[in-house]
Amino acid sequence: MMRVLGIVPARGGSKGIPRKNLKELCGKALLQYTAESALDSSQLTCVVLSTEDDEIAELGRRIGLMVPFMRPATLAMDETPMLPVVQHALGEMEHRGEHFDAVCLLQPTHPLRRGQDVDACIELLEAEDADSVITVLPVPCEYNPHWVYFCDNEGGLYLSTGETAPISRRQDLPQAFHREGSIYVTRRSVVSGGSLYGRRIIGYPLEPARCVNIDGPKDWERAVALLSASKRAQRPATVGS
Repeated sequence: MMRVLGIVPARGGSKGIPRKNLKELCGKALLQYTAESALDSSQLTCVVLSTEDDEIAELGRRIGLMVPFMRPATLAMDETPMLPVVQHALGEMEHRGEHFDAVCLLQPTHPLRRGQDVDACIELLEAEDADSVITVLPVPCEYNPHWVYFCDNEGGLYLSTGETAPISRRQDLPQAFHREGSIYVTRRSVVSGGSLYGRRIIGYPLEPARCVNIDGPKDWERAVALLSASKRAQRPATVGS
């Protein structure tokens, strides 16, 4: 069985929604949703929280995440890419004598993620001998690359695919996907080589109706609506007298 390090990155700064990792969403801190899905996974060897914030670190410990190190403030800036954050966490754990075959990045801004999807992505990485597996969503037809145009320096349009004419029928469009962002599973060698993706990337499709990426207030409202609807659906039916 592969040894997979789960990494939950949660910094203290947030412009769209201040302190959003600590903010309560339908009765739980936003961070707790990702912690629960990670701990529900049977394929993750361990799950660590990467943060520079003492309050977030304390919450992480209370909800079951490991916090064996603190992230340097230089890796918690608005413009900090995710790759060096992942590399730092992996390096810290290996410095402590741990070895991993892959890492699994789980960003707290995706509270609807399920542990079974984490496991499926890890299993897919091994079964397909992939460099990485990422969750994806289907691209609507009107945004398919075969129908998308770019604008050149003279104001003219050209197809993003480089073709001279678009595919005329919707039924003939090849299926296209975009990153969903809730799960990234990447082999250790790929991360050490400077990428979260590598050359062979496998997509794990999710249903749009159960996906949300909380970046601003409107995303938060959508998450509340989806979680509330899910709770209502799980309530047992009552029988009238």
